[in-house]
Amino acid sequence: MSGRRRLPAETFQLPVEKMRDGYYSDAYFTFTREVLERDNHRPQVLMQVFQRERSVLGGMDEALAILRLCSGRRVGGSWEPGWASLSVRALYDGDEIAPWEPVLTIEGEYDLFAHLETLYLGVLARRTLISRNVRAVVEAARGKPILYFPARFDHWQVQTGDGWAAHIAGAIGVSTDAQASWWGGKGMGTVPHGLIAAYGGDTVRAAERFADRFADELSVSVLVDFENDSVRTAIEVADALGPRLWGVRLDTSDTMVDRCLWQEMGRFRPTGVVPELVWRVRRALDDAGHGDVRIVASGGFDAHRIRDFEERSVPVDAYGVGTWLLRGSSDFTSDVVRVDGRPCAKVGREERPNPRLEPAS
Repeated sequence: MSGRRRLPAETFQLPVEKMRDGYYSDAYFTFTREVLERDNHRPQVLMQVFQRERSVLGGMDEALAILRLCSGRRVGGSWEPGWASLSVRALYDGDEIAPWEPVLTIEGEYDLFAHLETLYLGVLARRTLISRNVRAVVEAARGKPILYFPARFDHWQVQTGDGWAAHIAGAIGVSTDAQASWWGGKGMGTVPHGLIAAYGGDTVRAAERFADRFADELSVSVLVDFENDSVRTAIEVADALGPRLWGVRLDTSDTMVDRCLWQEMGRFRPTGVVPELVWRVRRALDDAGHGDVRIVASGGFDAHRIRDFEERSVPVDAYGVGTWLLRGSSDFTSDVVRVDGRPCAKVGREERPNPRLEPAS
């Protein structure tokens, strides 16, 4: 036993009754349960769950909570819990996993959990996608902080679990309280464009008002691209806030060229947050006596782009990553591989024992 701890089932605030009824399940799984119940057929099966990529596991604690709270059967109008009758073995959230490696096995009477396959596969797929992508940018950043910023690009209901998946994969900060709730953290962020606009486009004034309210509670960082003049704005903000300023954030659109690069167009691709822009801002801050002010780079960053910045020693202190962390897929598959103690699997999906699995008691 590793001694590692799992999140308790109540963390996830599951809609238990609807899950038990099959409301969120593919109909063919609820039909399967009904056929087995009607026939009073209760085969003892071993279910094996895997995926096909080298990845970072997420969603396992949530999947186990679904099995713990929603497995069972209705007997005489009341619910008879099934968890105690199941033997469940699993890897842990944050584990690195290999293609085709079983991450979860469930052994027990099939009708107790047949209706839950859609649910546990779905949470594993979603959270593993996030964990895998976050780990990729964390590794590319070579120890520099990764700020998890995709909340605005997806449905609000996925924030809590996705934030946990990002956290276990190495993200140092998230942008909403919901994303941070499972480990007791808080959302963080920069002085946004909206607040700057609310103060008439005056970044310095907005930053001062923000710092007056929040400097004692969080590290203040400020977006400095509102006027597309990041060098000038960064210096003005640093001069105004002094030690209250933690960092400036460069977020120039990939359709724009920052003013400080206008005279250099033609020698490199100048749009967006490019290395040359970061170097310009860094030199200007240092020359103005603001060497302690950090630079956060955001806007279209992915693992490949971060790796390129790091290989070129671009002076970025932290990266904000958004949309890319939601891209791709991480599908899981679940197969019955043994029935009543005998091998019984779809061709090509035979049982693959995994000594890394631990009892999910």
